[in-house]
Amino acid sequence: MKPRYAAHGLAAMALMLCCGGAAAADLLQLKAAFIYRFAQLTQWPPPPAREFTYCVAGDAALQEALRAVAQNGAHIVTLSEPQRAGQCQLLVLGSGVRGDLRRWQEALGDDPVLIVGETPESFRSGAVIGLVIEPDGLAFRINQTESRRRGLAISYQMLKLAREVR
Repeated sequence: MKPRYAAHGLAAMALMLCCGGAAAADLLQLKAAFIYRFAQLTQWPPPPAREFTYCVAGDAALQEALRAVAQNGAHIVTLSEPQRAGQCQLLVLGSGVRGDLRRWQEALGDDPVLIVGETPESFRSGAVIGLVIEPDGLAFRINQTESRRRGLAISYQMLKLAREVR
């Protein structure tokens, strides 16, 4: 089942934005919760007949945290090579793939994949959403130009909560 816009969870996301000081494990769970909500608050073009797939590259611990947060048996896979990225609707590029960002983006082309970057470099290099650790907690930035290029529609509610929209 493909996630659609969802108003629920916005209050929880706003609460997460405001509250800092989380331990490393809590930060990992917080990242996973954000990523899960990003999928719910994004609309994809008509999907092929397959289940929604979350993919994580370069951060195995985040994959496990996402598995704990995701509901209804979401399909979550770890990728080590960009060639398999086409199976994803949402792709998280962790710090472990920092040097290979261009290869991942080239493999995806213009596919309707919501790319979430965990590093400032990934956001500057074309990720749709950049997760950013700030002194007061976790925040995110949205590249609306890239989301439109990929045929994705980010909900207005999420755009309002973003630290930056470009």
